[in-house]
Amino acid sequence: MFAKTYRMEFKHELYIIFQILTAFFLGGFIGFERERHSIGAGIRTYAAVCMGAAMFTIIGNNLMDMQGASRMVSNIITGVGFLGAGLIFKDTQQQRAIGLTTAATIWSTAAVGVAVGYQLYSIAISCAIALYFLLALDEYKWYINWRNRIRQNKIDENEANQD
Repeated sequence: MFAKTYRMEFKHELYIIFQILTAFFLGGFIGFERERHSIGAGIRTYAAVCMGAAMFTIIGNNLMDMQGASRMVSNIITGVGFLGAGLIFKDTQQQRAIGLTTAATIWSTAAVGVAVGYQLYSIAISCAIALYFLLALDEYKWYINWRNRIRQNKIDENEANQD
């Protein structure tokens, strides 16, 4: 009638706590960059997404059912994608989409959590550092100049096409 309960060893539970805390800190590290710039999704959001993704992945791994575990991860991808979609809106005055970077990095932060859940620590840490760098690009003059040149070239092309 009821599913058989599974009791894991305390050492295994401690290792899972280590994994969850690792995801928490990596997500918080990524969110710190957003928090510094007073963007709505900051440390708490990124840490929660990363930690939640890791927890669901760990739960899936402990189901002893590979199909169940893969479904769990695919639902993380879908669910966090849905969360990110709610962050994107169109600014009709400026004719541009707002929230794309936040949505994409929250989705990528969930992938960091999944990597932690699968014990792929070097991949998780590398991706967290890459995401932090990606979010920090706006602070680098070389990037700002490069981005402005690209945008100016696009404006020049559009004006030339209208003539």
